[in-house]
Amino acid sequence: MKKIALIGQPNVGKSSLFNRIAKKRIAIVSEQSGTTRDIRKHVVEIFDKEALMLDTGGIDDTNDAIFSNVKRKAIQTAKEADIVLFMVDGKRIPDDKDKELYYELQALEKDLALVVNKIDNDKEKERLWSFYEFGINEENLFGISVSHNRGTKNLFDWLYERLPFKDGYVPPVEVNDNEDEDEFEDDFDDEEYNDDSYNEIENEEEVQEDDNHIKVAIIGKVNVGKSSILNALIGEERSVVSPIAGTTIDPVDESFDYKEKVITFVDTAGLRRRGSIEGIEKYALMRTEDMLQKANLALLVLDASQPFSDLDEKISGLVDKFGLGTIIVLNKWDENIDTFKKLEEEVRRRFRFLFFAPIIAVSAKTGRSIDRLKDKIIEIYENYSQRIPTSVLNKTIEEAVIRHALPSPNGAYLRIYFATQFDNKPPRIALIMNKPKLLHFSYKRYLMNYLRENINFEGTPIHLVARKKGEREEEQEVILKY
Repeated sequence: MKKIALIGQPNVGKSSLFNRIAKKRIAIVSEQSGTTRDIRKHVVEIFDKEALMLDTGGIDDTNDAIFSNVKRKAIQTAKEADIVLFMVDGKRIPDDKDKELYYELQALEKDLALVVNKIDNDKEKERLWSFYEFGINEENLFGISVSHNRGTKNLFDWLYERLPFKDGYVPPVEVNDNEDEDEFEDDFDDEEYNDDSYNEIENEEEVQEDDNHIKVAIIGKVNVGKSSILNALIGEERSVVSPIAGTTIDPVDESFDYKEKVITFVDTAGLRRRGSIEGIEKYALMRTEDMLQKANLALLVLDASQPFSDLDEKISGLVDKFGLGTIIVLNKWDENIDTFKKLEEEVRRRFRFLFFAPIIAVSAKTGRSIDRLKDKIIEIYENYSQRIPTSVLNKTIEEAVIRHALPSPNGAYLRIYFATQFDNKPPRIALIMNKPKLLHFSYKRYLMNYLRENINFEGTPIHLVARKKGEREEEQEVILKY
């Protein structure tokens, strides 16, 4: 599959074009310069052809530690791409920095287009003449307005000519050459789509759940090393890393194959105290929660070199909120002289409700225990997605009841007819009984502890519900999570 890279200075509209082509609001867009810092990837369709679209961070010559890394990664992405779209701001005259970047990209000998954005009307097309001084051929120069969806069809036609057909696809014999409509025009409502807002596309097409695809969210507060762990897990520099807190804004995802599974890691933005969240970081928080809702597992990253904080505990509450399989990752282990046992005791004390989560101490800097972490992800996902045979569940529950008899509140006789698992990811188990509302939560907790002692549920929460025979799911008692 061919790769298309979007390159340009900050705030020229790269992420807006990325969203337009993807037909989804994937990248965070704002008027604040430098919103995109990492590389965003998404498979897009240009009419009936596919490509991998790469949205890069804005190239800025500042000596800032973040932007120097952003520029390096953007240029490297252009080298790896097959097609490069160099995007500039049509509201201002070409500057030396744009020319320098264009000539640097031209030297790569790729299919290169100069995309002049913010040409919002016919009168503003006159500005395009000033961009011919780049020495570009007319067929490779495009004046567009992403926000008004003007001029994009010519760009899409240019891309279409340079992409191969999908495997096995036979193009139709007849082609309507009189089609003047912009193929993408109906996919966005221009009145609702604007560059300084974040809106989710509603009614997105549901994707069939794949048991071989593991979606792992990397979550934690700012500057605990989430991006470093992502880079260590996939074996390459995927996320921009700097000592400046809050470097990652957009969630960054990367997939790779491991032990016959496809693992997609999502490096989410670091979270701060609510009162400290400013500007585009509020959009990052929204994206983080959206990613957690779609994830299977979470790596809760804690900085082992610093004392744990109340914010760490609040962030861990998001993992519990979305019912995710969990691994607690102690990063920067090499910078702490405390014993692992001492740290483990502190984690268990502060994060009691994640008692089921294994703890792994790693060092993203040295690579210590990174392979062990990969193996543990596979293991926890198996527990998270497992289906327990009804016979095994009933035998375990029966043994638990024999060991500790059901209570008789106010002389009432309680009886469990059978147990069955009605869902997974995480495991959801129903106790079918005569008087479910009289079953005290403490006995439910006992049953769940007994299940954990006899069935491997490491790393995953269990949801347990008591209900009558034939009771519909919406009539069920509140599920106990433990």
